Amino acid sequence: MKNFDYEIVEIPAYRGIGLKWDGPYTEVNTLKELIVSMSSRVGVLDYVINPKVQLGLSYHLRPDGFVHYSIYEVSVEQQLPDGMVELNVPAMTYLITHHKKDQDIGQTYDNIYQWLKESDYEPFREPDVEYFDRLPIKHERYPNDRDVKNPHFDILIPISKRT
Repeated sequence: MKNFDYEIVEIPAYRGIGLKWDGPYTEVNTLKELIVSMSSRVGVLDYVINPKVQLGLSYHLRPDGFVHYSIYEVSVEQQLPDGMVELNVPAMTYLITHHKKDQDIGQTYDNIYQWLKESDYEPFREPDVEYFDRLPIKHERYPNDRDVKNPHFDILIPISKRT
């Protein structure tokens, strides 16, 4: 596929702490508020690994929406602050691509899906978990300097070799 820059990388397991959102697509505007809230609360995390990179981890576990974690990677010393959740992300293989400003996010995800269809990889799915999206798990890395209305960020899709 032309004009699709990506790489396949292994990322070790890590621990994240932040806020959880679980809702329908019709309430996605409340998710944006939660993401902004989490970015303003990074200061309460004493053992944050990289305070300049906010992570958004989406799991399509419901037919009308998804579950999203807005987190920062933290070390083991970090205590869980009140009102936040902890997420332990296993080591995985990812397809990583960069979504640039002024591009259509839906198109970027379509490009990922198209590449996967033509490759030796498929989106990773946890056994015995029902997902409701062709890309069931989406991880995104947002730099602090992003424009919320016209963002640039990295997209990481957990993948596995086709069997």
